[in-house]
Amino acid sequence: MGNVLIVGAGPTGLTLALWLTRFGIPVRIVDKAPGPGTTSRALVVHARILEHYAQLGLAERLIALGVPLGGVNLWVNGERAAHASFGEMGRGLSPYPYALICPQDVHERFLVEVLAAEGVEVERDTEVVELREEAQGVRARLKRASGGTGEVHAAYVAGCDGAHSIVRHAIGAGFPGGTYAHRFYVADVSARGELLDRQVHIALDAADLLAAFALVDTGHVRLVGMLRDAAREGESGWDDVRKDALRRLPLEVQDVHWFSTYQVHHRVAREFRRGRAFLLGDAAHIHSPVGGQGMNTGIGDAVNLAWKLAAVIGAGWPARTLESYECERRAFAQKLVRTTDRAFTFASRDGFIARFVRTRVFPAIVPRVFGTGAGRRFAFRTLSQIGVQYRDCPLSAGTAGGVHGGDRLPWVPLPGDARGDNFSALRSLHWQMHVYGRADPSVERYCAQRRFELHVFPWRDGMEHAGLARDAFYLVRPDGYVASASRSLAMPAPSGT
Repeated sequence: MGNVLIVGAGPTGLTLALWLTRFGIPVRIVDKAPGPGTTSRALVVHARILEHYAQLGLAERLIALGVPLGGVNLWVNGERAAHASFGEMGRGLSPYPYALICPQDVHERFLVEVLAAEGVEVERDTEVVELREEAQGVRARLKRASGGTGEVHAAYVAGCDGAHSIVRHAIGAGFPGGTYAHRFYVADVSARGELLDRQVHIALDAADLLAAFALVDTGHVRLVGMLRDAAREGESGWDDVRKDALRRLPLEVQDVHWFSTYQVHHRVAREFRRGRAFLLGDAAHIHSPVGGQGMNTGIGDAVNLAWKLAAVIGAGWPARTLESYECERRAFAQKLVRTTDRAFTFASRDGFIARFVRTRVFPAIVPRVFGTGAGRRFAFRTLSQIGVQYRDCPLSAGTAGGVHGGDRLPWVPLPGDARGDNFSALRSLHWQMHVYGRADPSVERYCAQRRFELHVFPWRDGMEHAGLARDAFYLVRPDGYVASASRSLAMPAPSGT
């Protein structure tokens, strides 16, 4: 009984199912919806997620379904106030030095197809109505739209079932936080004008907030903005949209294909795990859409948990290994919610000071930040999530050069080397030792005894710039994070394994 029940077939649940399947762990994935989503709010896939998809050989296929984000433009009262170029912003930091615009519904259908090719089908029209933990696993009662019922006995259950998670409710994990006062809308429209340029345009007017994203199909635009105050309650439509900022932009809306309203929340579950149940994605954390972090964070949760479940179920690791999931992912979620909350509050708050910051200060700061190499690198590390680190958690130990246990392994291109870059080694999904420089026979014996793959990369000048130390040892986890870093084979051992 080494299977995992995944509740929810959005990008988070689908990614978890795919990674577990690649590790050879049986899964069942259920979703109460009749089919994949046909509309979506999430648009951006960041570099760290593309790096994870590259480990499965999927990154290029997803990139073909989207368009790289070229830049961000800020508009104030109908005038372009600032421009920040995103194209190649992360050059030298990632094999994917940009953000990808790919709507969630397209992304989700892609994952469904890939998972089906692996032999796993989503069980649709199926919801979990009861969940209880037993001595050797979890028992879930299922209810189908047809009226039928069923029961699943699994080793673990993963709640990827969104903000109203039945799994979170079943385990009694609180979901503290709050809700912003304004009500927002999202619309897919056909339009014409100057803003159809593969960039993001954000209008920061005194009494309005609007963001326009050009989609893959020519002439199609995603709009996100605020409703009129009188339309905060009840049914709302296009006529209830605040159009002050829209009227000042060089964009003419011709048809509205899809329209939905929502409120923005900021919440983090008190627990990401209780016993054999785990919470991921929106079931564990929800926050403002600033920076396009939500879907990416859920996928990051899935990758983090997948290899740990595989280690415990398939390789016989101690169950305490799973304790690191909450330490690593909840700390990041809390930091993310705090950061996006501050940014979103200034972007949407009424009042003179907030309007002054939004319309005067912010447009003045953005070009200066993105106008420097250091500013662009900082922004890319933050937005792309390549800067996410787990230094203070049990599976992390040691330091060598600028790299600490718990850091993402720095990316190093290898021109002239058949491997292309050091990330090519991560496609095995195995624990591995990296040495940048020389490795004597004792290293080979060390790795053979512990069943680590050994990857030796001849020293190059760019490696030091990336933070790596010459001839040091980096023990790398299946998800591409450094577990232990040391200048000797007497490596500090991460606890919890």
